[in-house]
Amino acid sequence: MPPESGSAAVADAVTAAYRQEWPTVVASVARVTRDLDLAEDCAQEAFASALTRWSATGVPDRPGAWLTTVARNHALDVLRRKGRAARLLPLLVMDQSTAHGDPGDRAGTGVDDDRLRLILTCCHPALDRPAQVALTLRLVCGLSTSEVARAFLVPQPTMAARITRAKKKIAVARIPFRIPDDDRLPERLDAVLQVVYLVFTTGHAAPSGASAVRDDLADTALRLARLLHDLMPHDARVAAMLALMLLTSARRGTRVAATGEPVALPEQDRSRWDRAMIAEGATLVRRSLRSRPTRYGLEAAIAAVHAQAGEWESTDWAEIVDLYDLLAQQWPSPVVGLNRAVAVGFRDGPEAGLQALAPLIADPIAQVYPYVAAAHADLLRRAGRAEEARQAYRTAIDLTESAAERAGLQRRLDALT
Repeated sequence: MPPESGSAAVADAVTAAYRQEWPTVVASVARVTRDLDLAEDCAQEAFASALTRWSATGVPDRPGAWLTTVARNHALDVLRRKGRAARLLPLLVMDQSTAHGDPGDRAGTGVDDDRLRLILTCCHPALDRPAQVALTLRLVCGLSTSEVARAFLVPQPTMAARITRAKKKIAVARIPFRIPDDDRLPERLDAVLQVVYLVFTTGHAAPSGASAVRDDLADTALRLARLLHDLMPHDARVAAMLALMLLTSARRGTRVAATGEPVALPEQDRSRWDRAMIAEGATLVRRSLRSRPTRYGLEAAIAAVHAQAGEWESTDWAEIVDLYDLLAQQWPSPVVGLNRAVAVGFRDGPEAGLQALAPLIADPIAQVYPYVAAAHADLLRRAGRAEEARQAYRTAIDLTESAAERAGLQRRLDALT
């Protein structure tokens, strides 16, 4: 891109590079400096330099390589200025090959990428889950501290302190900046997938606030899942999680009405679903299920049944119940039990659904999890038990923190009244 293209074009190019190259730049500098704080600072400096220098010289053919070179050179300058004192500080522990900058492929997995090292470091089991999420969003996804704070509804100083403590713990505990051996990688990857999916579900169904959906979080998680799949294309767990997120995201544009209220699946306009996402997700589901099914694989298979039904009435509820049965056998949870009961209610009728839901109604989780009461209310309404349904809707409204979801539940309650 020539310099005369204008500052707006350069700004767009820098923004695009930030979205695509940020984790690569940070991770590459971290490998050289062994210091996450310094890597982050130098990456920010490189992107700031790009705004000025690209306006004068044009956008380079390989923006990522340019940014990485500038960031690493800046880091080396800083290290030279610090001299011997820098070597006395706690730093990231490196593999010998990684520290020398020529890691080569790892035996067994064939995966060797600084971005994966960065993700695994951010999600190290020595950190608690809130710290893992915050550090991943900041260092891997490039969200500002204020954006991460807004995402999880905490004050910015609180989030800044959380991120600082996490970085310090990585340094003081000598957490290695490396990809674990083959026997440890599955366990570590599971933690990464849990963090990514937690970010996605927080965006897909915002637990509180005025909006039922947080597109920014859902898109960030989807971008991170694609990065993981690019790095580990043959891992069934990664493919399954990406499939689940794609199939769920495909109908995101129809999940919220103009009023901000959530739109239930039977009422969504399926002609507006993203068919390209559905096709990509379905392909990944089939690929992931060739090996032993994972939790994400079974959940993605359920999402695929919903996504590929031309209309609500043609949904194959028998297959969905069978898939939930498999899920419940291997990964039982209240959420799986709840969704299975709803599916039974559509396959066999509302009274059968109420019978399947009865154990959860009696469980203490029903006192804190609003979706149990909401499902109970819907099943009672369909069974013609209006007064009981009204009480269940009131319970769901009292338990729900999301203003948008409360409004939707209130509308259903008003329709019964």
